Amino acid sequence: QVQLVESGGGLVQAGGSLRLSCAASGRTFTTYAIGWFRQAPGKERDLVATINWSGGGRYYVDSVKGRFTISRENAENTVLQMNSLKPEDTAVYYCAAGRITSPRARSHEYEYWGQGTQVTVSS
Repeated sequence: QVQLVESGGGLVQAGGSLRLSCAASGRTFTTYAIGWFRQAPGKERDLVATINWSGGGRYYVDSVKGRFTISRENAENTVLQMNSLKPEDTAVYYCAAGRITSPRARSHEYEYWGQGTQVTVSS
């Protein structure tokens, strides 16, 4: 059974940091890219960052550039380091795995999803 499990969410003050982890299991993910998405209440699920299967090809949306860093420890473990957090970063964060064709791939191109972890940034 394929599973993606996120961890590391929580409540932090503005300017603080959180480290999200995504652990994959149940199949070989060596050819899968990992994407981090987030969804705030009443909004769509939006892409935050992606990293390809080899650990390169990092992509960030403009709103997190310079603050977030995505890294891949191995085929099964991916980290999203979030620094200088802002209240507008508050959302449920999801990791997803897929054989995507572009680092800007939309959510429907991803095959596997985690259950999400809540990130709340207070002002």
